[in-house]
Amino acid sequence: MAVTMVSSSTSNSSQNLTCTTLYDHREYASILMPLVYSVVFFVGLLGNCLALHVIRPNLKKINSTTMYSLNLVISDILFTLSLPLRIAYYAMGFHWPLGEAACKISGLIFYINTYAGVNFMTCLSVDRFIAVVMPLRFAKLRKISKVRYICLGVWLLVLAQTLPLLNMSMSNEEADGYITCMEYPNFEIVDHIASVLIGAVIIGYVIPVMTILVCYSFLCYRLQFIAKNNRLTGKSGRNRKAIGVICCVSLVFVICYSPYHIDLLQYMIRKLVSTPSCSELTAFQVSLHITVVLMNLNSCLDPFVYFFACKGYKRKLLKLFKLQTSMSFSSVGRASPDYSSKEVAEGSKIPLNGTVMGS
Repeated sequence: MAVTMVSSSTSNSSQNLTCTTLYDHREYASILMPLVYSVVFFVGLLGNCLALHVIRPNLKKINSTTMYSLNLVISDILFTLSLPLRIAYYAMGFHWPLGEAACKISGLIFYINTYAGVNFMTCLSVDRFIAVVMPLRFAKLRKISKVRYICLGVWLLVLAQTLPLLNMSMSNEEADGYITCMEYPNFEIVDHIASVLIGAVIIGYVIPVMTILVCYSFLCYRLQFIAKNNRLTGKSGRNRKAIGVICCVSLVFVICYSPYHIDLLQYMIRKLVSTPSCSELTAFQVSLHITVVLMNLNSCLDPFVYFFACKGYKRKLLKLFKLQTSMSFSSVGRASPDYSSKEVAEGSKIPLNGTVMGS
Protein backbone atom coordinates (compact mmCIF):
# COMPACT_ATOMS: atom_id res chain seq x y z
CA MET A 1 0.00 0.00 0.00
CA ALA A 2 2.83 2.39 0.92
CA VAL A 3 4.62 1.56 -2.34
CA THR A 4 1.46 2.32 -4.27
CA MET A 5 1.09 5.73 -2.62
CA VAL A 6 4.73 6.66 -3.22
CA SER A 7 4.51 5.70 -6.87
CA SER A 8 1.24 7.65 -7.15
CA SER A 9 2.82 10.75 -5.62
CA THR A 10 5.87 10.41 -7.86
CA SER A 11 3.73 10.10 -10.98
CA ASN A 12 1.67 13.16 -9.98
CA SER A 13 4.84 15.17 -9.32
CA SER A 14 6.39 14.15 -12.64
CA GLN A 15 3.12 14.95 -14.41
CA ASN A 16 3.20 18.49 -13.02
CA LEU A 17 6.78 18.94 -14.22
CA THR A 18 5.87 17.86 -17.77
CA CYS A 19 2.56 19.77 -17.85
CA THR A 20 3.60 23.25 -18.99
CA THR A 21 0.14 24.65 -19.71
CA LEU A 22 -1.04 25.10 -16.10
CA TYR A 23 -0.50 28.87 -16.12
CA ASP A 24 -1.03 29.71 -19.77
CA HIS A 25 -3.86 32.03 -18.70
CA ARG A 26 -1.33 34.13 -16.76
CA GLU A 27 -1.50 37.09 -19.17
CA TYR A 28 -5.19 37.94 -18.79
CA ALA A 29 -5.46 36.58 -15.21
CA SER A 30 -2.82 39.08 -14.07
CA ILE A 31 -5.22 41.87 -15.11
CA LEU A 32 -8.69 40.52 -14.36
CA MET A 33 -8.04 38.81 -11.02
CA PRO A 34 -6.34 41.79 -9.30
CA LEU A 35 -9.16 44.02 -10.60
CA VAL A 36 -11.91 41.80 -9.18
CA TYR A 37 -10.09 41.20 -5.90
CA SER A 38 -9.49 44.95 -5.48
CA VAL A 39 -13.25 45.55 -5.71
CA VAL A 40 -13.87 42.72 -3.22
CA PHE A 41 -11.26 44.21 -0.89
CA PHE A 42 -12.58 47.79 -0.83
CA VAL A 43 -16.29 46.99 -0.82
CA GLY A 44 -15.89 44.08 1.61
CA LEU A 45 -13.67 46.00 4.04
CA LEU A 46 -15.77 49.19 4.07
CA GLY A 47 -19.09 47.32 4.17
CA ASN A 48 -18.09 44.98 6.97
CA CYS A 49 -16.41 47.73 9.02
CA LEU A 50 -19.70 49.62 8.80
CA ALA A 51 -21.54 46.47 9.90
CA LEU A 52 -19.16 46.24 12.87
CA HIS A 53 -19.94 49.88 13.67
CA VAL A 54 -23.68 49.09 13.62
CA ILE A 55 -23.27 45.98 15.80
CA ARG A 56 -20.97 47.66 18.35
CA PRO A 57 -23.68 49.63 20.26
CA ASN A 58 -25.67 46.38 20.69
CA LEU A 59 -22.80 44.68 22.52
CA LYS A 60 -24.21 46.02 25.82
CA LYS A 61 -27.36 43.98 25.18
CA ILE A 62 -25.63 41.15 23.38
CA ASN A 63 -27.68 38.09 22.42
CA SER A 64 -27.02 34.96 20.39
CA THR A 65 -27.75 36.60 17.03
CA THR A 66 -25.48 39.58 17.78
CA MET A 67 -22.67 37.26 18.89
CA TYR A 68 -22.81 35.11 15.74
CA SER A 69 -23.13 38.20 13.54
CA LEU A 70 -20.14 39.80 15.26
CA ASN A 71 -17.97 36.74 14.63
CA LEU A 72 -19.16 36.55 11.02
CA VAL A 73 -18.29 40.20 10.40
CA ILE A 74 -14.88 39.78 12.08
CA SER A 75 -14.10 36.75 9.89
CA ASP A 76 -15.09 38.73 6.77
CA ILE A 77 -12.87 41.65 7.81
CA LEU A 78 -9.88 39.38 8.53
CA PHE A 79 -10.44 37.68 5.18
CA THR A 80 -10.44 40.97 3.26
CA LEU A 81 -7.25 42.03 5.07
CA SER A 82 -5.52 38.97 3.58
CA LEU A 83 -6.39 40.02 0.03
CA PRO A 84 -3.71 42.71 -0.71
CA LEU A 85 -0.95 40.08 -0.80
CA ARG A 86 -3.08 37.88 -3.08
CA ILE A 87 -3.75 40.87 -5.34
CA ALA A 88 0.00 41.50 -5.65
CA TYR A 89 0.58 37.78 -6.30
CA TYR A 90 -1.92 37.69 -9.17
CA ALA A 91 -0.73 41.03 -10.58
CA MET A 92 2.79 39.60 -10.87
CA GLY A 93 1.44 36.67 -12.90
CA PHE A 94 1.21 34.02 -10.16
CA HIS A 95 4.58 34.91 -8.65
CA TRP A 96 5.26 34.89 -4.89
CA PRO A 97 8.62 36.45 -3.93
CA LEU A 98 7.99 36.55 -0.15
CA GLY A 99 9.04 33.00 0.72
CA GLU A 100 7.38 29.85 2.05
CA ALA A 101 6.61 31.17 5.57
CA ALA A 102 4.69 34.19 4.29
CA CYS A 103 2.87 31.95 1.80
CA LYS A 104 1.73 29.64 4.61
CA ILE A 105 0.59 32.53 6.83
CA SER A 106 -1.33 34.08 3.92
CA GLY A 107 -2.90 30.72 3.08
CA LEU A 108 -3.93 30.03 6.68
CA ILE A 109 -5.61 33.44 7.07
CA PHE A 110 -7.34 32.95 3.73
CA TYR A 111 -8.76 29.48 4.48
CA ILE A 112 -9.47 30.02 8.20
CA ASN A 113 -11.65 33.06 7.61
CA THR A 114 -13.33 31.60 4.52
CA TYR A 115 -14.59 28.56 6.43
CA ALA A 116 -15.16 30.48 9.67
CA GLY A 117 -17.63 32.57 7.66
CA VAL A 118 -19.36 29.42 6.39
CA ASN A 119 -19.67 27.99 9.91
CA PHE A 120 -20.97 31.20 11.46
CA MET A 121 -23.58 31.54 8.70
CA THR A 122 -24.62 27.99 9.59
CA CYS A 123 -24.80 28.93 13.29
CA LEU A 124 -26.98 31.93 12.42
CA SER A 125 -29.41 29.77 10.45
CA VAL A 126 -29.70 27.26 13.34
CA ASP A 127 -30.12 30.15 15.81
CA ARG A 128 -32.97 31.65 13.75
CA PHE A 129 -34.57 28.22 13.38
CA ILE A 130 -34.56 27.69 17.15
CA ALA A 131 -35.81 31.22 17.86
CA VAL A 132 -38.81 31.00 15.52
CA VAL A 133 -39.66 27.29 15.17
CA MET A 134 -38.57 25.80 18.51
CA PRO A 135 -38.18 28.72 20.95
CA LEU A 136 -38.84 26.69 24.12
CA ARG A 137 -37.35 23.27 23.45
CA PHE A 138 -33.79 24.45 22.71
CA ALA A 139 -33.81 27.84 24.45
CA LYS A 140 -30.66 26.88 26.42
CA LEU A 141 -28.62 26.83 23.21
CA ARG A 142 -29.39 30.52 22.69
CA LYS A 143 -28.11 31.64 26.10
CA ILE A 144 -25.12 33.92 25.64
CA SER A 145 -22.99 31.81 28.01
CA LYS A 146 -23.52 28.79 25.70
CA VAL A 147 -23.11 30.82 22.50
CA ARG A 148 -19.66 32.06 23.56
CA TYR A 149 -18.48 28.46 23.86
CA ILE A 150 -20.08 27.59 20.49
CA CYS A 151 -18.23 30.48 18.82
CA LEU A 152 -14.97 29.38 20.42
CA GLY A 153 -15.68 25.83 19.23
CA VAL A 154 -16.22 27.07 15.66
CA TRP A 155 -12.84 28.84 15.60
CA LEU A 156 -11.12 25.75 17.07
CA LEU A 157 -12.82 23.49 14.50
CA VAL A 158 -11.67 25.71 11.62
CA LEU A 159 -8.15 25.82 13.04
CA ALA A 160 -8.12 22.01 13.27
CA GLN A 161 -9.18 21.81 9.62
CA THR A 162 -6.58 24.25 8.34
CA LEU A 163 -3.50 23.81 10.58
CA PRO A 164 -2.42 20.61 8.71
CA LEU A 165 -1.52 22.99 5.87
CA LEU A 166 1.54 23.97 7.92
CA ASN A 167 3.00 20.51 7.28
CA MET A 168 2.66 20.92 3.53
CA SER A 169 4.76 22.95 1.13
CA MET A 170 2.42 25.64 -0.19
CA SER A 171 4.85 27.28 -2.62
CA ASN A 172 6.64 25.80 -5.63
CA GLU A 173 9.20 27.09 -8.12
CA GLU A 174 7.97 26.44 -11.64
CA ALA A 175 10.14 25.62 -14.66
CA ASP A 176 9.77 29.17 -16.00
CA GLY A 177 11.17 30.68 -12.77
CA TYR A 178 7.84 31.81 -11.29
CA ILE A 179 7.16 30.82 -7.67
CA THR A 180 3.52 29.87 -7.14
CA CYS A 181 1.71 29.98 -3.80
CA MET A 182 -1.50 28.25 -2.66
CA GLU A 183 -2.05 26.61 -6.04
CA TYR A 184 -3.62 23.14 -6.25
CA PRO A 185 -0.75 21.51 -8.27
CA ASN A 186 1.56 22.30 -5.32
CA PHE A 187 -0.45 19.85 -3.19
CA GLU A 188 -0.47 16.98 -5.69
CA ILE A 189 2.55 15.36 -4.02
CA VAL A 190 0.56 14.90 -0.77
CA ASP A 191 -0.52 11.30 -0.15
CA HIS A 192 -4.30 10.66 -0.24
CA ILE A 193 -4.88 14.25 -1.41
CA ALA A 194 -8.09 13.27 -3.24
CA SER A 195 -9.61 11.59 -0.17
CA VAL A 196 -8.52 14.46 2.10
CA LEU A 197 -10.13 17.09 -0.12
CA ILE A 198 -13.34 15.09 -0.57
CA GLY A 199 -13.62 14.90 3.23
CA ALA A 200 -12.91 18.64 3.47
CA VAL A 201 -15.69 19.42 0.96
CA ILE A 202 -18.19 17.30 2.91
CA ILE A 203 -17.30 18.88 6.27
CA GLY A 204 -16.70 22.42 5.04
CA TYR A 205 -19.51 22.73 2.48
CA VAL A 206 -22.02 19.88 2.12
CA ILE A 207 -23.01 19.68 5.82
CA PRO A 208 -23.23 23.49 6.29
CA VAL A 209 -25.23 24.11 3.09
CA MET A 210 -27.69 21.33 3.89
CA THR A 211 -28.11 22.70 7.43
CA ILE A 212 -28.70 26.25 6.17
CA LEU A 213 -31.24 25.19 3.53
CA VAL A 214 -33.17 22.94 5.93
CA CYS A 215 -33.28 25.56 8.71
CA TYR A 216 -34.34 28.40 6.41
CA SER A 217 -36.94 26.19 4.69
CA PHE A 218 -38.61 25.46 8.04
CA LEU A 219 -38.28 29.14 8.97
CA CYS A 220 -40.02 30.28 5.78
CA TYR A 221 -42.78 27.71 6.34
CA ARG A 222 -43.26 28.99 9.89
CA LEU A 223 -43.45 32.63 8.78
CA GLN A 224 -45.98 31.73 6.07
CA PHE A 225 -48.04 29.84 8.66
CA ILE A 226 -48.02 32.89 10.94
CA ALA A 227 -49.10 35.16 8.07
CA LYS A 228 -51.95 32.82 7.11
CA ASN A 229 -53.31 32.66 10.64
CA ASN A 230 -52.91 36.35 11.37
CA ARG A 231 -54.74 38.65 8.98
CA LEU A 232 -52.95 41.77 10.23
CA THR A 233 -49.52 40.20 9.73
CA GLY A 234 -50.47 38.95 6.27
CA LYS A 235 -51.62 42.39 5.14
CA SER A 236 -48.54 44.17 6.49
CA GLY A 237 -46.25 42.09 4.28
CA ARG A 238 -43.56 41.98 6.98
CA ASN A 239 -43.28 38.21 6.80
CA ARG A 240 -43.03 38.33 3.00
CA LYS A 241 -40.10 40.72 3.36
CA ALA A 242 -38.50 38.44 5.92
CA ILE A 243 -38.90 35.44 3.60
CA GLY A 244 -37.38 37.50 0.78
CA VAL A 245 -34.34 38.31 2.91
CA ILE A 246 -33.97 34.64 3.92
CA CYS A 247 -34.13 33.54 0.27
CA CYS A 248 -31.60 36.21 -0.69
CA VAL A 249 -29.13 35.10 2.02
CA SER A 250 -29.51 31.44 1.00
CA LEU A 251 -29.15 32.27 -2.71
CA VAL A 252 -25.98 34.30 -2.16
CA PHE A 253 -24.46 31.47 -0.12
CA VAL A 254 -25.32 28.77 -2.67
CA ILE A 255 -24.22 30.81 -5.71
CA CYS A 256 -20.91 31.85 -4.16
CA TYR A 257 -19.81 28.58 -2.56
CA SER A 258 -21.32 25.84 -4.74
CA PRO A 259 -19.27 26.19 -7.98
CA TYR A 260 -15.90 25.92 -6.20
CA HIS A 261 -16.83 22.92 -4.04
CA ILE A 262 -18.65 21.08 -6.84
CA ASP A 263 -15.67 21.66 -9.12
CA LEU A 264 -13.26 20.38 -6.46
CA LEU A 265 -15.45 17.37 -5.65
CA GLN A 266 -15.91 16.16 -9.23
CA TYR A 267 -12.19 16.41 -10.00
CA MET A 268 -11.17 14.54 -6.84
CA ILE A 269 -13.66 11.74 -7.59
CA ARG A 270 -12.23 11.43 -11.11
CA LYS A 271 -8.72 11.44 -9.62
CA LEU A 272 -9.60 8.44 -7.42
CA VAL A 273 -10.65 6.49 -10.51
CA SER A 274 -7.83 7.42 -12.89
CA THR A 275 -4.90 9.79 -13.35
CA PRO A 276 -6.12 13.00 -15.07
CA SER A 277 -4.30 14.12 -18.20
CA CYS A 278 -2.36 17.37 -18.50
CA SER A 279 -5.24 19.05 -20.37
CA GLU A 280 -7.70 17.98 -17.64
CA LEU A 281 -5.41 19.30 -14.90
CA THR A 282 -5.01 22.60 -16.78
CA ALA A 283 -8.78 22.98 -17.24
CA PHE A 284 -9.26 22.25 -13.53
CA GLN A 285 -6.61 24.81 -12.57
CA VAL A 286 -8.30 27.54 -14.65
CA SER A 287 -11.75 26.65 -13.28
CA LEU A 288 -10.39 26.82 -9.72
CA HIS A 289 -9.19 30.39 -10.24
CA ILE A 290 -12.63 31.39 -11.54
CA THR A 291 -14.66 29.60 -8.84
CA VAL A 292 -12.41 30.83 -6.00
CA VAL A 293 -13.05 34.41 -7.14
CA LEU A 294 -16.78 33.71 -7.10
CA MET A 295 -16.55 32.16 -3.62
CA ASN A 296 -14.67 35.17 -2.28
CA LEU A 297 -17.33 37.53 -3.62
CA ASN A 298 -19.43 36.42 -0.65
CA SER A 299 -17.56 38.73 1.74
CA CYS A 300 -18.25 41.57 -0.69
CA LEU A 301 -21.96 40.72 -1.13
CA ASP A 302 -22.77 40.33 2.58
CA PRO A 303 -22.88 44.13 3.16
CA PHE A 304 -25.54 44.45 0.42
CA VAL A 305 -27.65 41.85 2.23
CA TYR A 306 -27.18 43.88 5.44
CA PHE A 307 -28.33 47.02 3.59
CA PHE A 308 -31.68 45.55 2.53
CA ALA A 309 -32.21 43.46 5.68
CA CYS A 310 -31.23 45.81 8.50
CA LYS A 311 -32.69 49.28 9.02
CA GLY A 312 -29.84 50.30 11.31
CA TYR A 313 -27.25 49.44 8.67
CA LYS A 314 -29.15 51.30 5.96
CA ARG A 315 -29.56 54.38 8.20
CA LYS A 316 -25.85 54.48 9.06
CA LEU A 317 -24.86 54.10 5.40
CA LEU A 318 -27.20 56.84 4.20
CA LYS A 319 -25.96 59.09 6.99
CA LEU A 320 -22.38 58.34 5.98
CA PHE A 321 -23.08 59.53 2.43
CA LYS A 322 -25.11 62.54 3.67
CA LEU A 323 -28.35 61.21 2.25
CA GLN A 324 -30.26 61.46 5.49
CA THR A 325 -32.92 63.63 3.85
CA SER A 326 -34.18 60.54 2.03
CA MET A 327 -34.97 59.01 5.41
CA SER A 328 -37.68 61.61 6.00
CA PHE A 329 -40.01 59.60 3.76
CA SER A 330 -39.96 56.80 6.32
CA SER A 331 -41.18 59.13 9.08
CA VAL A 332 -44.73 58.90 7.70
CA GLY A 333 -45.10 55.36 8.99
CA ARG A 334 -43.72 56.03 12.47
CA ALA A 335 -47.15 56.64 13.95
CA SER A 336 -47.84 52.89 13.89
CA PRO A 337 -45.59 50.04 15.10
CA ASP A 338 -43.12 48.97 12.42
CA TYR A 339 -40.69 46.09 12.55
CA SER A 340 -37.96 45.55 10.03
CA SER A 341 -37.75 42.39 7.97
CA LYS A 342 -34.47 41.69 9.73
CA GLU A 343 -36.21 41.72 13.12
CA VAL A 344 -38.84 39.31 11.83
CA ALA A 345 -36.21 37.05 10.24
CA GLU A 346 -34.23 37.07 13.45
CA GLY A 347 -37.31 36.21 15.46
CA SER A 348 -36.82 39.18 17.79
CA LYS A 349 -40.34 40.42 16.96
CA ILE A 350 -42.74 37.85 15.55
CA PRO A 351 -46.32 39.17 15.30
CA LEU A 352 -48.66 36.43 16.50
CA ASN A 353 -52.43 36.78 17.13
CA GLY A 354 -52.21 40.55 17.37
CA THR A 355 -49.36 40.56 19.92
CA VAL A 356 -45.61 40.74 19.60
CA MET A 357 -43.78 37.66 20.79
CA GLY A 358 -40.19 38.17 21.87
CA SER A 359 -37.63 35.63 20.73
